[in-house]
Amino acid sequence: CIVRIDNEAIIRTATIWKTLSPFWGEEYNVHLPPSFHTMSLHVMDEDSLSVVNYVFICFILPCVGLDGWLNLTEIDPDEEVQGEIHLQISLLGDGDIPCKLRCRVLEARDLAKKDRNGASDPFVRVRYNGKSHESAVVKKSCYPRWNESFEFELDETLTDSLLSVEVWDWDLVSKNDFLGKVLFNINRLQSAQQEEGWFRLGPDKPKHKALWGSLRLQLRLRDETVLLSSHYQPLTELLRQSVGTHLNGNRPDLIMLIDETTTSENRQEVANNLVKLFLGQGLIKEFLDVLFKLELEKTTEPNTIFRSNSLASKSMESFLKVAGMQYLHRLLGPIINRIFEEKKYVELDPNKVELKEAGCTGLHRLHTEADVIQQSSSLLQSYLSELLTAILQSASYCPLLLCQAFQQLYHRVQARFPDPEYRKVKFIAVTSFLCLRFISPAIMSPKLFHLREKHADARTSRTLLLLAKAVQTIGNLDTLVCCSKEPWMVPLQPTLQQGIAQLKDFIIRLVSCHDSEDLGIQTRMSLQCGTMEKEGFLFLHKTKDKCMPMTSPFKKYYVTLSKDTLSYSRTQHSKKRSFISLPKIRAVEKVEEKCFGSANVMQIISGEDFCQQETLYLDCKSVNELNQWLSALRKACSHNTNTMSSYHPGIYKADRWSCCHQKEKTDPGCDKTRHGVTLQEWYDPLDPDLEAQLIYRHLSNPKVDGVTRLFEILQDLQDTHAAVEEKERLKNKNVFLELQT
Repeated sequence: CIVRIDNEAIIRTATIWKTLSPFWGEEYNVHLPPSFHTMSLHVMDEDSLSVVNYVFICFILPCVGLDGWLNLTEIDPDEEVQGEIHLQISLLGDGDIPCKLRCRVLEARDLAKKDRNGASDPFVRVRYNGKSHESAVVKKSCYPRWNESFEFELDETLTDSLLSVEVWDWDLVSKNDFLGKVLFNINRLQSAQQEEGWFRLGPDKPKHKALWGSLRLQLRLRDETVLLSSHYQPLTELLRQSVGTHLNGNRPDLIMLIDETTTSENRQEVANNLVKLFLGQGLIKEFLDVLFKLELEKTTEPNTIFRSNSLASKSMESFLKVAGMQYLHRLLGPIINRIFEEKKYVELDPNKVELKEAGCTGLHRLHTEADVIQQSSSLLQSYLSELLTAILQSASYCPLLLCQAFQQLYHRVQARFPDPEYRKVKFIAVTSFLCLRFISPAIMSPKLFHLREKHADARTSRTLLLLAKAVQTIGNLDTLVCCSKEPWMVPLQPTLQQGIAQLKDFIIRLVSCHDSEDLGIQTRMSLQCGTMEKEGFLFLHKTKDKCMPMTSPFKKYYVTLSKDTLSYSRTQHSKKRSFISLPKIRAVEKVEEKCFGSANVMQIISGEDFCQQETLYLDCKSVNELNQWLSALRKACSHNTNTMSSYHPGIYKADRWSCCHQKEKTDPGCDKTRHGVTLQEWYDPLDPDLEAQLIYRHLSNPKVDGVTRLFEILQDLQDTHAAVEEKERLKNKNVFLELQT
């Protein structure tokens, strides 16, 4: 499934092979400019030769949100249009009485690519009152410039006077392809006399189309106005005080109010906002401790501790994902990669053993069910032993914030249930988050935790599931319950018992750390959240002033994006590196496929001004990698002041631009830049103003009946929002698209 924003591909899900009922389970958050128009989803078929074919398309117009099954329909070429056209329409005449209609066709941009060369041969057909004119054909361009005028005799007797401007792709042999059209009501021009601007091309009349299955989709569109930081200080200070009063023995009224007013639908989102806000404030330990105390006050049965989806559980789960993701990657990365690479057949359940499948994995064919189970048990014990060893060793590099949070949780539970018969409860409280809500889900779905780029196949998925079950059993600190429910897990019991003992030792080490202890604190701090760095091998091509002929091939470099620079070298650890200062970057945009024969090339334009600028081209291996690099660079350059408003999506070659055919290399760009389109990633820096805005949205809900001081703060924020939106003086206009397939 490919997701397009205004016809630009920004997301590609994994390929699910050999099925008509695929499950992706993928989630994306996209930051969009307020001017975006449509989102479309293309469900596609990928064959074994890696040739991707369009099969279905489903258009979704901007909406607040939806959750359900959407019908998929076959692609109609006359509806698959994109781009904009620049027109000037005016009424001419003697005095105040118009007698002629003039349509000036200036240019178009981002037209659909209809020819095999990655472009189109567009021309314009203008129709009015049964008459039509056609422009010249511009060969091999999706950014044509016509600058032609057409005149018609105005007929005032028409009650419904329409001017149609159609864009077509000219073909010598086959039928011309429709590229889109714009309709104008001439009667509405009588007062203005003239209308000029960029107009979005629309589809032709919709046709009846057969349905081709359905797509299960959860979509939410949120439009947020984020104010200056000073406007959120009263609310932030009230939240800080609510946490601080808890330390002095008083009740945290505001945190209790938020806890009581969250619902199952919004609890996870509110927890995410609070965790990120208190992380930015340096009070995450205090905030979590408040929630631990509130949760334990309501808990009477120790065996169910932190097993519900309360605000405390959701906040701790969010905290682990925000502050512990790099730790998780270092912990699980090697064992996950080993399982994916080996692709061994592992099965312990006799009812699911397939002898034919198992026989293909070894040097000799296995003939009995017992042989398969014995070999599977050995493999699974090997994976589990490697994982347990990694967990024990991770005590030296576990982020300090995680250690401190688990330390607070451990001691709070110990104080709440001090009786000897509950001596395991404090360990279970830690493992319920660390194992059951963090490590085990990451093992089952490594792609969702960014451990792998693609989903596992059926064989690997089963191995991961069995390993996750073993981790859950160890995390529950009880093998008897597991083996009684699933007796085929008995062969693992000795390893599970040993794992429980090792896990207890690990937890004791984890909760015994202190700030003053030298337990690799520098390493711990480097694995915290909010890093902006990105690195990896890419293919690069560099040219000055965008005027050099494209004769040099792309060469492989190791590219690193840090806080202030983008650097690249031939090897990962090479001392000889080239650098681009991030403040000098003027644009980060995609390149037309026809330029290099690849749809995944981006360009980085840098320099003090146009005359001195340089362009670096990066060729990525997939559309996802391309958009990840685009997003990372755009976010890193979000505060640059010398950015370009337009750019050339083509290259300057043979004394002209390949996109719009302009001949001067200093000519302005033919397409608008897209600085505002970015993907939200788990490693993005914290945005305290946005989190405060989202918490304000929750608290300003009419169902939340707050205290007097809170009401005054929310009223002030509401008045400020109204004033800012009226004067259009926004710090940042944020449109977030949250998508689950």
